[in-house]
Formats: sequence, structure tokens, C-alpha cells
Amino acid sequence: MTEKKYRNPLVTVDIIIEINKGIVLIERVNPPQGWALPGGFVDYGESLETAAVREAKEETSLDVALEEQFHTYSAPDRDPRQHTVSTVFIARASGIPKAEDDAKNLGIFTEDSLPSPLVFDHGKIISDYFRYRKGERKRNIFK
Repeated sequence: MTEKKYRNPLVTVDIIIEINKGIVLIERVNPPQGWALPGGFVDYGESLETAAVREAKEETSLDVALEEQFHTYSAPDRDPRQHTVSTVFIARASGIPKAEDDAKNLGIFTEDSLPSPLVFDHGKIISDYFRYRKGERKRNIFK
């Protein structure tokens, strides 16, 4: 009998950090290169919430307060490297963000000042977020 090899998606988190009337995006050092929400892989034994706070601190040096779980994105092609499932949190922070870890740069952006290119499916996530912040209901965004 041959042993089955299971391939499961990897679990990640992304954080929409609201600060100074904008959101924090990082410019990635590692491929795929471009701009992204802060985030990363959940460590074994770690909750999604703990991972989100840790990743935000590692990449932006900000201490964040998670406000809400926004949505989970799971399209198999959302990350060109492998199949990932990402739970996105909305968080608030104060202070001065600083690019750390695998972020070579960062900025605070509004809907009208987004950088390019946005990697992964972060353009969709950010678009969904701004629709939500304008009052659109989640059930209409995530049909």
C-alpha cells in the first residue's frame, strides 16, 4: 500500500493597520517584490490573533490593537509561491512605523494614493476594505 501525501494550504495572516487616516503598506524585500499589507505565516502553536500582532510588530515596529477580523481569503492562486489561506484583520496603531524584517520600505497610504505594484491579492483585499469603510455591508462585498 502506498502512503498518501497530503498537500494542505498554509495558514497566513494579513493586517490592515489604520494610522493617520491611512493604512500601512510595506515594500517587500523578498519575491514577489512589490507592495503588500504587513503579514506572514502563522507559526505552529500560535493563534491567528497572536500571529497578526507579531507580524505587524516584526514588519512595521508598531504595536497594534486588533479591531476586528475582516475576512478570510483562500483563492488557490492568491500567492504565486504556494496555496495559502489568509485571515485579514483590521487593526489600529499609533506611533511612527519603521520598515523592519522583510520590509525594505513602508508608507501610509489612502485609497487615492496606493503604490504599485500591489502583490498577492492585496489589491482586492484593499479594495474590499475601502468599500467596507464606506459603509458597504460585508455580505454584499463577499458574495
